[in-house]
Amino acid sequence: MNRENKIVSLPRALSKLGYCSRKQAISLIQEGRVLVNSTLCKNITKRVDLSKDKIEVDGKILKPSEFIYIALNKPRGLITTAMDEKNRETVYKCFEGFNLPYIFPVGRLDKASEGLLLFTNDSNFSNYILDPENHIEKTYHVKINQKINNDLLNRILSGVKTKESEILKVRAIKILREGEKTHWLEIILDEGKNRHIRKIFEALGVEVLRLIRVSIGNLKLGNLPKGKFKFLTQDEVKKIYLRNF
Repeated sequence: MNRENKIVSLPRALSKLGYCSRKQAISLIQEGRVLVNSTLCKNITKRVDLSKDKIEVDGKILKPSEFIYIALNKPRGLITTAMDEKNRETVYKCFEGFNLPYIFPVGRLDKASEGLLLFTNDSNFSNYILDPENHIEKTYHVKINQKINNDLLNRILSGVKTKESEILKVRAIKILREGEKTHWLEIILDEGKNRHIRKIFEALGVEVLRLIRVSIGNLKLGNLPKGKFKFLTQDEVKKIYLRNF
């Protein structure tokens, strides 16, 4: 981390130190629970130097957490957030009973979607995956409620205009399995806008019955059981930085 990256806002500092989310940090600061160099600080815009400033929360001195990287097979029905205002179950239910440091999801899967979802406390790792300039491919298996022909496949590849007048494209699409009334497709994205795949099929009048993310870059979901997670090895983490060719 260079010096420029070490000087950050106080809420971001609490997040980078693995204590909590930035939203939670703002509340802690405003409640008067945070000290900087032994002085109470309620200024959420204050800049701090992670290399030398001492930050305390409720009397505890914060030190950088060891980076961890987790792959979860997200089940359907869970919200990808730490806290939900409507008290719906979140993906953090899958970590109950485990003594983990603060971790955050790398991107999202909507409530009805399932499959590979990464968590970490390493913001550089997360930012690398989410930066559209890095073109990290995400692969999905999608079940739709009707058969599909080559004309529709080509239309999807060319780009589909949504009701918001947004043109959404995919990197690749192919048929995996054909049923009498349904099709399974494999779709690859190298950008990830909110509800990207669902919006494409909504614009085409096609219902998505299931949507499963099976890989992110070179990381595969594999046979990880639904609702279970695993810690990624350093070799697996390095794989994310390898381009798919």
